[in-house]
Amino acid sequence: MPDVFIIGRELVGRDFPSLTKYGRLVKLKSINDVHARSDDGVAFVIVEKSQCKEQYFREFSKKFFTVPKLVVSSDHSFRGFGPWLRHPLTFPVHTHDEKALSFLAGRLASERSTRLDILRLREELSIAKFEIGLSGEIGRVLSSDIEMDEMLLLIMKSIKKAVGASSWSVFLIDEETGDLVLKRTNDRKKGQENLRIKPGEGIAGWVLREGIAAIVPDVSRDERCRRKGSGKTTTGTSSLVCVPIKSNEKTIGAIELMSASTGKPFTRDDLALLARIVDYAAVAIKVASLYQKMAELSVTDDLTKLFNSRYLNRTIEVELQRSERSRTSVSLIFMDIDYFKQVNDEFGHLTGSKLLVEVGQLLLKNLRSIDIVARYGGDEFVIVLPQTPSAVASRVAQRIRKSVEQNVFMKKEGCQIKITASFGVASYPESAKTKEEHLRLADEAMYRVKNQTRNGVYAII
Repeated sequence: MPDVFIIGRELVGRDFPSLTKYGRLVKLKSINDVHARSDDGVAFVIVEKSQCKEQYFREFSKKFFTVPKLVVSSDHSFRGFGPWLRHPLTFPVHTHDEKALSFLAGRLASERSTRLDILRLREELSIAKFEIGLSGEIGRVLSSDIEMDEMLLLIMKSIKKAVGASSWSVFLIDEETGDLVLKRTNDRKKGQENLRIKPGEGIAGWVLREGIAAIVPDVSRDERCRRKGSGKTTTGTSSLVCVPIKSNEKTIGAIELMSASTGKPFTRDDLALLARIVDYAAVAIKVASLYQKMAELSVTDDLTKLFNSRYLNRTIEVELQRSERSRTSVSLIFMDIDYFKQVNDEFGHLTGSKLLVEVGQLLLKNLRSIDIVARYGGDEFVIVLPQTPSAVASRVAQRIRKSVEQNVFMKKEGCQIKITASFGVASYPESAKTKEEHLRLADEAMYRVKNQTRNGVYAII
């Protein structure tokens, strides 16, 4: 229960039973008796106007500046209220009547509650603005052509500033050994280049093993900081906080932030903020890892120069993760050319191959720059439509179907080939819950058209 300070010789001699509903009454003859007390947990103060003449008034004003006050006068003069009215939420009162003071105290308590709500909302707004800014910064990083090390540096600079850390380290999982490997740090010390931490070693290893965040206000008193594997990351550090980096509930690394011995220890508020914003770093790291792997593979089809099935599978993984974060849909369109075998039989396989190239170019012309087109195999194509629900994807498929039907292919070669195609549509998360199910449902929808009417679109809703 909060305290209600009643200060002044006349007020102390009175009883105020109705005020006990606002807190525990603490009666003091003078503000000189308050200077050693803390302002924490004080609901409000009822104080005599004349107390502004006391020796410790200036100290009292500083300490209890934002605490709501009722300043009671023994006369009806406004003289002497000036020093008090410089304080926020301070109201002059010309009565000692208990009912009047109780009523005004209720108003004061309501004002205090409103003020606390405003302060809380301002803090939440500040955090939200920071998270939006960080999200945009990471988005710009992801859209640029930079290496993972540089990407981590840009992201961690923002996080370091947010929590006031003196240094930081990012560890990523070695999938072969299960160890944490130091990937990037701004506190480069000799011998750290190849630092590896096993599960359970040091704070980062403990976080890896347990899968939960940890905050250490004083590293000298935490046994985990003295274990093997932690010395090189905590030397000269007074406090640290470490959070796991997770993707699809799987720990893929850890972020460790350190406070220098001259700095303030981390708090649970720092941990809560870091726990929220680490998701952005997790997405960036996961996406960067995927793109890094893609760069090591051949991602284009040799014939059509569209993306191949390997790139398609990686892209779908990325888009499903983005769909979960942004709570939007991602749709797949499976397309199969009708009676393509007849084209090969009549005009030859070389002409058939050139036809596939023209079909690929036609698809690109009918799609957005963010859409992905891949040759899935033979005469099948798959289109990935990010941020697109099933109904919109169906209309896109119909538009492409008409474009294919109305187009004359191989005109330069003098073949004048007319073709049609069958389309299947499936969307995540409306109809599919996994990548494999997403591909399977779109494929099944396409074959439903293939085995019935051809030259049509079927969407699984």
